[in-house]
Amino acid sequence: MRGFALFDRVSKAFHDYPKASKMLVVVAVSGGGYVAYAEANSEPKLISSAPGIDQGENKKKKIVVLGTGWAGTSFLRNLKNPNYEVQVISPRNYFAFTPLLPSVTCGTVEARSIVEPIRNIVRKKNVDVQFSEAACLKIDAQNKKIYCRSNLENNLNGQEEFVVDYDYLIVAVGANVNTFNTPGVMENCHFLKEVEDAQKIRKTVIDCFERASLPTVSDEEKKRILHFAVVGGGPTGVEFAAELHDYVNEDLVKLYPGVKELVKITLLEAGDHILNMFDKRITAFAEEKFQRDGIDLKTGSMVVKVTDKEIFTKELKNGGEVSAMPYGMALWSTGIGTRPFIKDFMAQVGQANRRALATDEWLRVEGCDKVYAIGDCATINQRKVMEDIAAIFRKADKDNSGTLTIKEYQEVIKDICERYPQVELYLKSKQMKNMVDLLKETADVSKGNAELNIEHFKTALSKVDSQMKNLPATGQVAAQQGVYLAKCFNRMEQCEKSPEGPLRFRGEGRHRFHPFRYKHLGQFAPLGGEQTAAQLPGDWVSIGHSSQWLWYSVYASKQVSWRNRALVVSDWGRRFIFGRDSSHLN
Repeated sequence: MRGFALFDRVSKAFHDYPKASKMLVVVAVSGGGYVAYAEANSEPKLISSAPGIDQGENKKKKIVVLGTGWAGTSFLRNLKNPNYEVQVISPRNYFAFTPLLPSVTCGTVEARSIVEPIRNIVRKKNVDVQFSEAACLKIDAQNKKIYCRSNLENNLNGQEEFVVDYDYLIVAVGANVNTFNTPGVMENCHFLKEVEDAQKIRKTVIDCFERASLPTVSDEEKKRILHFAVVGGGPTGVEFAAELHDYVNEDLVKLYPGVKELVKITLLEAGDHILNMFDKRITAFAEEKFQRDGIDLKTGSMVVKVTDKEIFTKELKNGGEVSAMPYGMALWSTGIGTRPFIKDFMAQVGQANRRALATDEWLRVEGCDKVYAIGDCATINQRKVMEDIAAIFRKADKDNSGTLTIKEYQEVIKDICERYPQVELYLKSKQMKNMVDLLKETADVSKGNAELNIEHFKTALSKVDSQMKNLPATGQVAAQQGVYLAKCFNRMEQCEKSPEGPLRFRGEGRHRFHPFRYKHLGQFAPLGGEQTAAQLPGDWVSIGHSSQWLWYSVYASKQVSWRNRALVVSDWGRRFIFGRDSSHLN
């Protein structure tokens, strides 16, 4: 009872004298204590727990992930270490399966079928993941802060901008379109990077057919309106041209029979061939098929200007002659560019003259600490063998004799191949079994008990760096980088104690992790008419209807959820039975 009386008196004092209500309350619990600080007009806040425990020691490290594309989502799906708290920041709250965007433009697949909310993807994980729908404005690597702005339209009482601290930052924001500063492109062309882009294209295609069907439009104007120009002969441009051709010839001509003969699709490519990253057999087949289908393929045509009704091209094969081509809708798909805040960040870390963030082989951004970059916004700056040749030789020369025996050489071969992947590529290009075969090209080295001096060593490896190549900016690369980085964070504590990477040729010990190694799993190029070209590992090429069914199975299985798989497959089935939807929806 005395306790209740004391409580009543204290409570009355709090109400009668609010300004004097600052006090320290200590509640003993089994020898420890919870310490609460009460302030006027505020709720009690927990400051510390039982004595002898420092909360700072148990505080989880914070990972901030910028972006919800292939790289960022792959990282989130594979992160399993509960010792981190994760803050995801992106202007879109979903992951989009971008390889199917060309299918969305023509109604083959619905937009909702290829997106999955990020919160659905991470909600069942044992890692604390929070999401904020906002765009990053600036990265302050020195103070480990990022500045963001909400892209929500509602009234936030002046709180649209906010700052987020981080312990580790993962930049996975993808890239912008690259217009090469061509006049009129941003104002007059469509792009195909986001789901919203695909929806706009779908609406514009129907707009063109509806306008051309109006009785007040002249035949000449109808031809212009129904001329669809695609700039860029890469996978995106080729697939969109093929999808549009099928859409027009299988569905729209039945609904708009009066304009059937006026439709024209033109594919413009500045190079000599389309799909130049594919096998030559695929390139030749695609070009022949497009010609048979009536798609006007113009190679060696560089776009120099775009107006609201005409595209101006420079013929590289014909003395640089510039000509104008009327059009109704234009799609620009000619490469990727850097986002503005990434350019600012690159200037901060001494990378101002690069096209993308440079990282090392462990995906760490060069020039700053605890910042990683993955996906289209980054490129791996692979170190050259010849830059480290003296350090490699010293590390291999364990007896400091100034020469390497075959045995000493063989002991570092595995580490050299892992640290410098161009070595393996060079061996394959020369059809060599292993690095020992390189020694046979050195005149003074004979098989067996030969010794190698530094000059022999340089000669043997002098041409290896010629095989260095940048990785393509594809979803496949980004996804593998996200998986790799998540595995590194999952094993961070273990590998701090027991490093598992290759030898440090310029230092002591080993690297914590194995460096990132991309494994190419093949690529597809849908060409329309239920035919697809597939280039798979081992230089295996398949073209035709069988490859189309392989494309269906792979793209269905690669969806991030069973919901997406069911929706995509049902969309394909609906298209086979009922055709594509041509409703004029906003």
